[in-house]
Amino acid sequence: MTIKGTVEDIIFRNEENGYTVMNVDADGDLIVAVGIFPIINQGETLKLNGEMKFNAKFGEQFMVESFEFIKPDDAEGIKRYLASGLFTGVGKATAEAIVNYFGDKTLEIIEKTPQKLMKVPGIGAKKAADIERCYMESSKVRDALIFLQKYGITTQIALKIYKEYEEDTVYIVKSNPYKLVEDIEGIGFLTADKIAERMGIEKDSDFRLKAALLHALKEASQKNGHTCLPKNILIKDTMALTSVFDKERIERIIDNEYYSIKKTEYQGEEYISLSYIYNTENAIAAKLVMLNNMRSDLDIDCLTELQNYQKTNNIILDQNQKEAVKKSLDEGVVIITGGPGTGKTTIIKCLTTILKQRGKKVALAAPTGRAAKRMTQATGEEAKTIHRLLGITGKNFDFSQINILDYDVVIVDEISMADIFIFNYLLKAMPGGARLILVGDKDQLPSVACGNILSDMISSGMFCTVYLNEIYRQAKKSMIVVNAHRINNCQYPVTENCKDFFIDNKSSPEDIKRSVITMASSRIPGYLNITPKEIQVLAPIKKGAAGVEALNKELQKALNPQGKQIIYKNKLFRVGDKVMHTVNNYALEWIKSDFTKESGTGVFNGDIGYIVDIRDNEIIVEFEDNKIVRYKDDEIEELMTAYCISVHKSQGSEFPVVIMAITSGSYAILTKNLLYTAVTRAKEMVVLVGDEKNIKKMVKNTFTSKRFSLLPHLLELNSHKFQILKGIN
Repeated sequence: MTIKGTVEDIIFRNEENGYTVMNVDADGDLIVAVGIFPIINQGETLKLNGEMKFNAKFGEQFMVESFEFIKPDDAEGIKRYLASGLFTGVGKATAEAIVNYFGDKTLEIIEKTPQKLMKVPGIGAKKAADIERCYMESSKVRDALIFLQKYGITTQIALKIYKEYEEDTVYIVKSNPYKLVEDIEGIGFLTADKIAERMGIEKDSDFRLKAALLHALKEASQKNGHTCLPKNILIKDTMALTSVFDKERIERIIDNEYYSIKKTEYQGEEYISLSYIYNTENAIAAKLVMLNNMRSDLDIDCLTELQNYQKTNNIILDQNQKEAVKKSLDEGVVIITGGPGTGKTTIIKCLTTILKQRGKKVALAAPTGRAAKRMTQATGEEAKTIHRLLGITGKNFDFSQINILDYDVVIVDEISMADIFIFNYLLKAMPGGARLILVGDKDQLPSVACGNILSDMISSGMFCTVYLNEIYRQAKKSMIVVNAHRINNCQYPVTENCKDFFIDNKSSPEDIKRSVITMASSRIPGYLNITPKEIQVLAPIKKGAAGVEALNKELQKALNPQGKQIIYKNKLFRVGDKVMHTVNNYALEWIKSDFTKESGTGVFNGDIGYIVDIRDNEIIVEFEDNKIVRYKDDEIEELMTAYCISVHKSQGSEFPVVIMAITSGSYAILTKNLLYTAVTRAKEMVVLVGDEKNIKKMVKNTFTSKRFSLLPHLLELNSHKFQILKGIN
């Protein structure tokens, strides 16, 4: 449906993303139009394409999919346009005076001969120049958006492009549409390639090959966690994207590119990184080397303090735990790694108590809100997310290399979940001489995002690493803990006479799905006297009858079958739905629902909450830390229902009950590490639903996908530089 009309008034506008609600006069009919628009004002004439929808609260609204600006062509329309507020110093009276003088040719005069405006009484040289400037600025925005929309680019992405390039938008995109791949988040090679094809750019253009190369590196980082790729793999990926099988030419482009990528020789092979990723890993390496070698003296008698702690708390630490505490007090950077029930939390509590009693300032942190909450509950001390510790709001930081943290010791739990970017921000803000203690489980899956920090630091051999292998008596009572360690040792889990670990042997995906639905909706809630909210379903694969997507739909039907709802791009959301935020969005605003009414920005990948309301085409979510977030327009894209989530998405979280659906799948996916990670998410009960043959295959499958990174190499280089600076041969 297409309508043409004039903007009567703006009801609501979000300047950050262009979301606008406005009244439009379409031949005498007043229509409420909703959509994404650039700078827009009363009096402007638009041609809108979209469809009319009924909103339960506001009635009929025209949902705009695309639009065109139309210059007003009659005197009355031009008057309203000039008086809209777009033009500096022009009100209703001035607009009327200008149009009375020039009539229908007013806009042509402003565009081509603006000096003639000075013929109108009350308009001098400055006001004439201001009117011309405002007109030209708005025209540039509109021309750029109209140009971009011709190539299928959405208004929201078009606005992002214009914010980046401003008046050069049309020139840059015409000259090299592939530059969008480098500069604009959300535009990949395939989108740029379609634009280029419509523009007639040759398939073997150097621009195209370079863009494909950068896209391959971005995809390797964002989807597989690599921080670099071997040159030969990058060339293969580039050829596959472009169907240009000219290895020498692609090599030449790699060799001649100095700005966007970094080339590194390591162990006899050449690796290619995106420059910003290389610089991040190198900054991490440099700061870790400095912290490890320039620690200050804490002046703590470890032996005496350990004796006092054990006596006061009626606890006996084993030799391994004492060693972890001692090394943490002595060394600059320490890694403590172990599986469930091996005493990691006990060590953190002990360290925190000793340090605080001796007047030392200690920060406890974790990569996610759920992990920080677990840390707080386990230690009795406040733990913060790394983001909150650093005071990150949008692109602003309370603490950075300019304003450093005031702590003697920083302890980070679940470090295997951290990507290189947030870890780098933390290291930048740490004072020289401070201790860094990293706690994690080396046998869990690496972070979903870019990097492999824990594994890389351990493999480098540069940092004191304490391995916790003993399962403590209390933990041995839990078959979840016992079976997690059995799985980690390639042994099939024990279920005989178990009260907290079960295997439901089902073969077909349909049977697995039915069993999971029944378990989550009635059997386990009835057995444990809990609500379904305390149960988390996990699955290793997305597709298929018992994959994440299908299970989410069926669980939504079973657990939340009706209520106020919204459909966004074929995704159904209802009030009461369990949802997960799926990307890091540093700009998304939140306000706390508790008495503090604290507010801020930043919602992160893996945060889980519940939809508390749907109104005005917005989804309102309350997350587990009392943060209320309003999602509108494209922001809804960042939500997914979370009745079932992937094992990767569950990292750093802990749930009372875990049900895992296990079907046949790729050898590279159904691994021991994945099963181990899933089982260790549960506190009170685990149920594996699937064919025992597939579970046995997983237990024996020690395959781990190679994650390419340069951190070990960069640690070695920076350590060598540090030794030279200190005069050590």
